[in-house]
Amino acid sequence: MPRLAFDIGFCAQLGKLQGTVRQGVFDAWEKFERLTLDQLFKDPGLKLETLQQARDRHIRTIRIDKGTRGVVLAPSSGDTFVLLRVMPHDKAIDWAVKQKASINTVTRSVELRDIAMLDELTPAYERIAADTTPDQRLFGKISDGDMAALGVDATTLRQARVLTSVEQLEVFAPYFPPDQREVLEYLAADFTVDQIWREVVAVNLAAAENDTDPVDTTDYATAINRTSTRIAVISDGDELRDILSKPFDAWRVFLHPSQHKVAYRASYSGPAQVSGGPGTGKTVVAMHRVRHLLKFLRDGERILLTTYTNALVAALRSGLAALVDDEELRERVDITTVDALASRVVSTSRRPLRGGEEEPRWQQAAQATGFTGTTQFLAQEYKHVVLAQNLRTQEEYEAADRPGRGRALPASARPLVWRTIQTFVDQLAADGLRTYLGTCSEAADLLGEKGPRYRHIVVDEAQDLHPVQWRLLRAASADRPDDLFIAGDPHQRIYDSKVSLKALGIKVAGRSTKMRKNYRSTHEILSWSTGLLVGRPFEQLEDDSRNETLLGYRSSLHGNGPQLHAAASAAGELDALVDRVRAWMENGVAPDEIGVTTRFNKDVEKAIAKLVAAGIPARKLRADSAEGTDAVRVGTMHSFKGLEFRCVAVTGVNEDALPFSKAVTPVEVDRLQHEADLMSERCLLFVACTRARDGLFVSWAGEPSRFVLEATRAE
Repeated sequence: MPRLAFDIGFCAQLGKLQGTVRQGVFDAWEKFERLTLDQLFKDPGLKLETLQQARDRHIRTIRIDKGTRGVVLAPSSGDTFVLLRVMPHDKAIDWAVKQKASINTVTRSVELRDIAMLDELTPAYERIAADTTPDQRLFGKISDGDMAALGVDATTLRQARVLTSVEQLEVFAPYFPPDQREVLEYLAADFTVDQIWREVVAVNLAAAENDTDPVDTTDYATAINRTSTRIAVISDGDELRDILSKPFDAWRVFLHPSQHKVAYRASYSGPAQVSGGPGTGKTVVAMHRVRHLLKFLRDGERILLTTYTNALVAALRSGLAALVDDEELRERVDITTVDALASRVVSTSRRPLRGGEEEPRWQQAAQATGFTGTTQFLAQEYKHVVLAQNLRTQEEYEAADRPGRGRALPASARPLVWRTIQTFVDQLAADGLRTYLGTCSEAADLLGEKGPRYRHIVVDEAQDLHPVQWRLLRAASADRPDDLFIAGDPHQRIYDSKVSLKALGIKVAGRSTKMRKNYRSTHEILSWSTGLLVGRPFEQLEDDSRNETLLGYRSSLHGNGPQLHAAASAAGELDALVDRVRAWMENGVAPDEIGVTTRFNKDVEKAIAKLVAAGIPARKLRADSAEGTDAVRVGTMHSFKGLEFRCVAVTGVNEDALPFSKAVTPVEVDRLQHEADLMSERCLLFVACTRARDGLFVSWAGEPSRFVLEATRAE
């Protein structure tokens, strides 16, 4: 029976399609569901047409609505057609005649390349390469045999052999078949053939791991079924309507083999970790892991899905609802922040300190004990030494090492510091107050006495959790297989809570996976954003003696790079913001697919007022809801953590805001903390910029942030 499947390239453009076009796609899918092959070819409304001058006879077009056509792979074998793209009539024809489909003899999957553009580019670059020896070219040290073993076919090999630089590879990359392009990008980043086989090729072979028969390069029916990472076969009309109505959630259809391998591994012998840069799918993998674990829960067992902020909790709740249809199963998952878990465990009436209340309390404690140092030093000593190391007595504190602290503290000074910290804690308790981290410490103690609450714990945005929060999570689940599943990225650490899981007894060695492929942002946006961080050391989550790196971090998406705008005044910057948002909307971007972020709350309110006054619906990002009304969402950079939008405007990126002086410890107070705070500010901008998928707008009034200047120079 005929059916219409969907290529990931079509899903990527879904958000840009008008409602009538989406309905036309659904109508076309329905025809494939109810008509025979003969009827499809004769249907006057579908107009399944062959193309004059097509480079591949398997590429045809169908009518979607008036003036719009879909490009389909219509193989001569089998009855599954694949919708590749939807475009205005003339553009669809122009694109379709340039494409060529093939079946990779190594990965056994369907591939698509712009053969016309590759044939046009190759002769010019062959002439350039003629002035070099083969060894001087980009892949001169890689043998033809190794290339073939990695799935690089003869056509791509010819084109790859003429390249002399990474910059030339970037010219060709958008037109290569995706899997072969990925192999070449790994090779260009100096990964070994063995590494690429394990990380790229082997994971793509999962669907065919038991198939040892020679590959039939004409059998598209079999190959389409093996290409589940890029081709989705949808048999339910309600599911398709849901995808078409929520185009930004189309990721649910696809899971890269490397992601699937991690998320659906039958069992881990202990804690497991997945790390990777923004957009590599860590959160998606975490939610799929929850889905997998739900299948094996016994009566009375529960799962905790936890993260750092309430906004992320809302996003996780929405994502899991889209992924797990069974409401009864979802009810067995508690989705909450670690701080909220602690409050639930302790069940105390003491109120947590609000913003601005902590410093006066430290001042009171210092006055009571005669401590003459800064309150900033005291607060950091309490957080990074006492709580981080779980020190309970003065003797333990006096004997403790203070790793990460940049100011020496002689033994003679420690008793007074301890008394001051203890006075702070006692006064809070007497006044019915508490700190969030102090509550986590109490909760960890209680669970240590009463026993764990959860069979499994899945942690998202793990890099910002404090050691005391990790002790709570460790106590909340028994130490056994599949106890903790951890997703995080040190490059997105925007708070100053460094942690070594190894030092806390959470050992992920042998159960740790790094993801390097970005599925969210365009290559151009990603390249500029990574310029903010490249070359700076980041401690790995599992072991703070080892550094994380962005080596090999890349995107397969191509599009526009960031637009940088220098305004003469704050008012002019707001005017530019309105112009940019309006232009995005005029190009078909829905308001709730647009995010506007800035460093301070006061600027959030100004941006909302300006947008609304200009007739653009806008509202403040709410922590209790990931699903927006049809309005531009505006929030601080901290609140945007973990979220994503089709287009993002990052405003107020001036030297006074990033780095923000009040967020950076003075060098004279603590040199190492000063450096860590600067890195957190840099990461904050990196996180804000990498929320964008298709469009990024970065603006400032006055002097630009030094971070912007450095990123621009690094391109």
